[in-house]
Amino acid sequence: MSSAYLWLKWLHIISSTVLLGTGAGIAYFFVRVQQTGDVRIIAAVARDVVVADAYFTASAVVIQPVTGFLLLWLGGYPFTLPWVWASVLLYLAVGCCWLPVVWLQIRMRDLAITAVKAGTALPTAYARYYRWWFVLGWPAFAGVLVIFWLMVAKPVI
Repeated sequence: MSSAYLWLKWLHIISSTVLLGTGAGIAYFFVRVQQTGDVRIIAAVARDVVVADAYFTASAVVIQPVTGFLLLWLGGYPFTLPWVWASVLLYLAVGCCWLPVVWLQIRMRDLAITAVKAGTALPTAYARYYRWWFVLGWPAFAGVLVIFWLMVAKPVI
């Protein structure tokens, strides 16, 4: 095994861990802060959620397919393996959930900041965005867990 392969594998594992860990952490803290009902705290956490997604999740989202395909190529795995295709399709499905989630987080952050500045409660649109954010988060998280399993098990499907 070449040192390039090992470095890529390390980077792939680290970025997948960042992807899963940041997603789980963001979800936990964003769900918890909603329960406070405190618009100021919600606005502050929403700002951090958007920043964390921009720095950590987005970078891992880019690194994952790049390192994954390089590992396949260097490892001599055919790109036509069923577990590879299943992983790619799931990754795209997760992305179809994550991109709206990012937009929703930005909108919720902006609505919360506006409410803090105006000294008002969160508008009704905020609750609607939050519900969609919550609903879209579940298939995205489950998809990432299945991708982890596919990468480890490399099953014959």
